[in-house]
Parts: sequence; structure tokens; C-alpha cells
Amino acid sequence: MKRTERICISVPSDLLAEFDKVVMDIGYPNRSKALQDAMRAFLAELKSSKELSGMVNGAIVMIYEHGKPGLVEELLEIQHEHDGIIAATLHIHLTEEDCLEVLAVRGEARQIRELADALRVKKGVKALRAVVL
Repeated sequence: MKRTERICISVPSDLLAEFDKVVMDIGYPNRSKALQDAMRAFLAELKSSKELSGMVNGAIVMIYEHGKPGLVEELLEIQHEHDGIIAATLHIHLTEEDCLEVLAVRGEARQIRELADALRVKKGVKALRAVVL
């Protein structure tokens, strides 16, 4: 039998409320089962992206808190470090707090993965999806 681990995480209350609503709407028996499914989906997405190789085209789409101190500067610095694979950017103000940014990318799959990962881990980036074609 597999061992079960208990963890403690901190999440914004509005995110938890939205998550709990979806958990109830779908009919999950509890948060733990829903979180396990979410973790498996996240891992599967990352594993499949690691299998890509060669030249690809795509987009990195992210939502972030533009008011988070220093975040915009960090994101711009990362983008400048990868300017060889960024063909264009689109910036949209979604709310007073959140911005959506789309980076059109073209280059080696490994480089695009590195860019997405560097952006994804920044505190204040709420969501990020890399799509390659």
C-alpha cells in the first residue's frame, strides 16, 4: 500500500473559495482527491512538454499581479535574457490587480521550456501556460 503524506499549503482565500466551488460542482469527495488530480495533471503537462525537441513555434500566456513589488522588472529581465526566441508580446490589463501577457515564441523547444519555467516560478505569477505547435 502506498504511503500517504500530509502537507500544509497557503493559498489566497479567493482561490480556495473558487477551488472549493469547483470541487463541489464536480462532485469530488474532498479537497485532497481534487488536489491529487490537479497535481497529476500538472505533472503530466510538464512531462509531455519535456518530450518536445527541435524548432517549435508557440505562445506563453501568463496572468500576473502587476502591483507586486519588483515583479514586472523581474519578468522583463527574464524576457530580455530570452529575446532571441520572443517574436512579439501582447500585454492586457485585466483588472486593477492583474495583467495578461502573451509571448509569441519561436526557437528550440528546450529554450522555450526554460523561458516558461523561469517565468512560472516568480511569486506573483498566478497562471502560466506554454503552448507549442
